[in-house]
Amino acid sequence: MKSAKLLVALAATGLVATSAFAQKSAFEGFYGQLATGYENNSTSNGNVVTSDIGSGNPPATWTSSNQSFGGAPLVIGAGYNFSVAPKWVVGLGADYSFLPQTSSTYSASNPAAGSNNAGGTIAGATYKTSNRYNIFITPGYEIDKDKLVYFKAGYSSVSLTSNSATSYIDNGDAMNNNTIRAGSQSKTLNGYVLGLGYKQFITGGIYGFAEGNYMSYSKANFATVANETSFSSNPGLSSYQLLVGVGYKF
Repeated sequence: MKSAKLLVALAATGLVATSAFAQKSAFEGFYGQLATGYENNSTSNGNVVTSDIGSGNPPATWTSSNQSFGGAPLVIGAGYNFSVAPKWVVGLGADYSFLPQTSSTYSASNPAAGSNNAGGTIAGATYKTSNRYNIFITPGYEIDKDKLVYFKAGYSSVSLTSNSATSYIDNGDAMNNNTIRAGSQSKTLNGYVLGLGYKQFITGGIYGFAEGNYMSYSKANFATVANETSFSSNPGLSSYQLLVGVGYKF
């Protein structure tokens, strides 16, 4: 941790020193911005493994499809751009996504479950993403004094909540629909963000921008117990955002 802090401090010192000798850009300095657009989240390998506690029976795998869900985000960001060479800037910044995104309900099936091996389904599960933030560096090139294109790379974190299945359906018995009360769990996932963007001044320090970001995260490990049965899953998560917004360069 100390070495990581030292590297960040040295990088920041280098940027400040370099900017002192570079021609000042109109984009140099502090900025704040607000954006919306479209966000998509995709979970993969979210199969559920169940085990009847104390029964001695082998675990059963319930297969679910990958889930894709999204909506309109609200992203606030801030940072500082340094001039490092004629037409080149490097920025340090952070952003935060305020609005959570929740999937529609989905199910997982097991062809060997149910009466007479007719199969069974556990249904009513959902995923939710929230509290996403990114910390990044943004090398940029000035097309002219009012236009900037930039690359974005850095660290990303998000909270993934698994709202467990609420019912078990026995496909061999139309009257069988047992309630499951496994509740929900949240995990903080770590990953990276990569993006491309474009900024253009409108008037004074006000600018408009467009940005596309891709985020990939470590897998979540969910485990809970309900109805004397343990439930576990290990989904992966990736996300992308297409954003448009406005900002102000101080």
